[in-house]
Amino acid sequence: MASLSGSWRDAYKGMSSDNIKGLVLALSSSLFIGASFIVKKKGLKRAGASGLRAGSGGYSYLLEPLWWVGMITMIVGEIANFAAYAFAPAILVTPLGALSIIISAALAHVILHEKLHTFGLLGCVLCVVGSITIVLHAPQEQEIDSVLQVWNLATEPAFLLYAAAVVGAAIILIVQFVPQYGQSHVMVYIGVCSLVGSLSVMSVKALGIALKLTYSGMNQLIYPQTWVFSLIVLTCVITQMNYLNKALDTFNTAVVSPIYYVMFTSLTILASVIMFKDWDRQDGTQIVTELCGFVTILSGTFLLHKTKDLVDGSSSSGNLVIRLPKNLEDSNGFEQEGIPLTLRRQECTKSPRPMRHLILPQDGLEAV
Repeated sequence: MASLSGSWRDAYKGMSSDNIKGLVLALSSSLFIGASFIVKKKGLKRAGASGLRAGSGGYSYLLEPLWWVGMITMIVGEIANFAAYAFAPAILVTPLGALSIIISAALAHVILHEKLHTFGLLGCVLCVVGSITIVLHAPQEQEIDSVLQVWNLATEPAFLLYAAAVVGAAIILIVQFVPQYGQSHVMVYIGVCSLVGSLSVMSVKALGIALKLTYSGMNQLIYPQTWVFSLIVLTCVITQMNYLNKALDTFNTAVVSPIYYVMFTSLTILASVIMFKDWDRQDGTQIVTELCGFVTILSGTFLLHKTKDLVDGSSSSGNLVIRLPKNLEDSNGFEQEGIPLTLRRQECTKSPRPMRHLILPQDGLEAV
């Protein structure tokens, strides 16, 4: 037993002080970002009631104070996230974003009255378990002494090929798919956010390392590469915020958050493995365990997504379900004529727009 305990400590003693700092910052970031989704959506709804909605190309939310509260909350979370990348590898920091999904799903249930099914709670538990697994097996942060070292990593052929593919795919989505399918397919807006986001994280990490080294006495601001990374961060963040606002205003928060997390995290881990070669410093067992943890998180987010419209006990209630487009759900009443409503049992699987269930009990109409 003593030898087993000793071998366990030898296996997991390697969580450095930098990794611990990155972990604490990442957890704080998830708290702020998860709450910001809800506050921003409340602001978007208020702004959409009096002006052109963000999903339709409007910017009236910029005059809504509640949206700015949510934006400031998100900025605080992003600053904490920014700092976390300076201390810990992306493969540790990024998956912890699953905790923001749990927070946003719980707050959406309480504040926005978006129902959270029992299996959604199970999904939250899976996200936590997967996150813990990744934390325990995360690689050590690579020792970097200059921003020039990061620049050399970013200009290697493998990462340049990845960056070119990401930029090309994002441009195709923006030019070809956003005008036609942005309002009906959540993957379009989220795809742009995730693709651009993977590049922004790599640049954020480079900039964070440069600032950390500068603060420790090795000035990195004299190198033009630091400012190039800063420009990339600014461009990517503006693009992400624009399309994330459109996604939040058009689709259910319980849909946007998990899908954004899955795509963003997958692409960011891929980018980090290519650029910083995180897995080169680990053995096969650690890599497989990390992948298992990540798959566990994906399973949790899948459950949250698939059960977003289900209500406990609805399977035995015998009620009929109607799905209405979101533009109708935002209104206080329903048109009495001219709306082709399809009655189905439990769930209507195909719809041209984001939908919400309505249950028809015997004594009236009730929104779920």
